[in-house]
Amino acid sequence: MTEKKIDEPVNVRTGEELDVVRVRNYLVQAIPDLTGEITVQQFPSGFSNLTYLITIGNRDFILRRPPFGKKAKSAHDMNREFMMLSNLKPNFRYCPEPILYCDDTEVMDSPFYVMERIKGIILRKNLPDGLSYTPVEARRLSKRLIDVLCDLHDLDYKKIGLSDFGKPEGYVKRQVEGWSRRYRDSKTPDAPDCEEVMEWLSKKMPPDCTNPCVIHNDYKLDNVVLALDDPLEIIGILDWEMATIGDPLMDLGNSLAYWIEEKDQQSLQLLRMMPTNLPGMMTRREQVAYYAEKQGMKIDNFDYYYCFGIFRLAVIMQQIYYRFFHGQTRDARFQMLIHGVKIMDDVAKRVINHGEW
Repeated sequence: MTEKKIDEPVNVRTGEELDVVRVRNYLVQAIPDLTGEITVQQFPSGFSNLTYLITIGNRDFILRRPPFGKKAKSAHDMNREFMMLSNLKPNFRYCPEPILYCDDTEVMDSPFYVMERIKGIILRKNLPDGLSYTPVEARRLSKRLIDVLCDLHDLDYKKIGLSDFGKPEGYVKRQVEGWSRRYRDSKTPDAPDCEEVMEWLSKKMPPDCTNPCVIHNDYKLDNVVLALDDPLEIIGILDWEMATIGDPLMDLGNSLAYWIEEKDQQSLQLLRMMPTNLPGMMTRREQVAYYAEKQGMKIDNFDYYYCFGIFRLAVIMQQIYYRFFHGQTRDARFQMLIHGVKIMDDVAKRVINHGEW
């Protein structure tokens, strides 16, 4: 492993600009000893909340705000995400430090919050120039991902003040019914109906888990920050907007829905967004076995949790595509998401009919 590149912002996308004068004035008044000119850039990856790099003088901040256009009713709650981080940070060192929350419409058209920037390496579709992993290193990194997830799941959410951040009773049922409803609400004429998948998820639903915990709900390799001087060391976990209290196996299933292996079918390879296909990376089944061993539990129905993760990912893509289909966003990346929805529907059916995961 030689020279590494950090995740770099770019110019703000057209239609997603901030009022830099108002933002600067607000931050300078709210944050002590903050002076200097402001520059605003945007991190180009991600399809949900918008993430900006705010630099004032010699200090960097991350600003998170909801997307423009139609939003799911319960999504993009900036205050909830801010409060979740505020409670987690003292107990889970991988969280970014939340700094302030603002819902003043004189500053911005939507609520937003500001947090520290964790400067490090974020892996995207392919490794950056100058960074490589041997098979042994790749396996170590994929194991470390599970280690950190276990650390999160081991937190006592009641002791750290998060009892009101979720309802573990009936969690799986609400998730299946809620995501099924969201899919039907956002379905466009060119989308698959996904009815077979939704029916299977409803019929095969497991009972409530006995060990509810804090779950991230978007835990994946490109939400992980790696140390600049040691790209095997995890120093941060990002994007907590969907975190809640729920079933840890649902969290693992959602995570592994993004994990595309070297031997996966070609259509699935087209959706790969992270270098999870590197030689040495643990397979999905290996990660489930490792998680079960670390947590001292038996997992014999993970096909259900993986299928749900795949379906949920299809819904997320469909909701975003809905915004593009109806002209609510001009982001060209969204146009291709309909193909991803169709691939996810096919993958879910392979799980249901052939046990492939």
